Amino acid sequence: RPRSHTVTTTSSSFTANLSASSSTLAYDREFLRTVPGLLMVTEIVLGLLVWTLIAGTEYFLYPAFGWVMFVAVFYWVLTVFFLIIYMTMTYTRIPQVPWTMVGLCFNGSAFVLYLIAAIVDATSVTKDLDNHNYNSWAASSFFAFVVTSCYAGNTYFSFISWRSRTLQ
Repeated sequence: RPRSHTVTTTSSSFTANLSASSSTLAYDREFLRTVPGLLMVTEIVLGLLVWTLIAGTEYFLYPAFGWVMFVAVFYWVLTVFFLIIYMTMTYTRIPQVPWTMVGLCFNGSAFVLYLIAAIVDATSVTKDLDNHNYNSWAASSFFAFVVTSCYAGNTYFSFISWRSRTLQ
């Protein structure tokens, strides 16, 4: 008597989801042409200037400059992180996160802490401390206020975006 061979094929939803999630990331070229995108790039470039101008000095001898370094480096790293998220449109893949609220909190906290750091930076710069580092500290103070104004602008745009989402 002949034996019958039965082959059963099943497909799992895991492999379908895996292949869908491993697709290439999108790239939003238009983000850098928006005002928030331009402000974000400016924050990254000038924030880098703030902390490199201080890092090139003996800032660790003065606790006030340590605070400025912390704020500048912390928000520089987070701004780069958020730029990557917005450029790759990762936020569309994680809809559970309230991105407008996250952006508002991030930019608002960056504005407040950068404003405090810029004021601390400006009030700590004196020729009495160290003539050699005076120019670097003065320049970092100037750029810290410019970065603060960029974060203020992005806070405004984040608020407008958040407000329009909550009214819907």
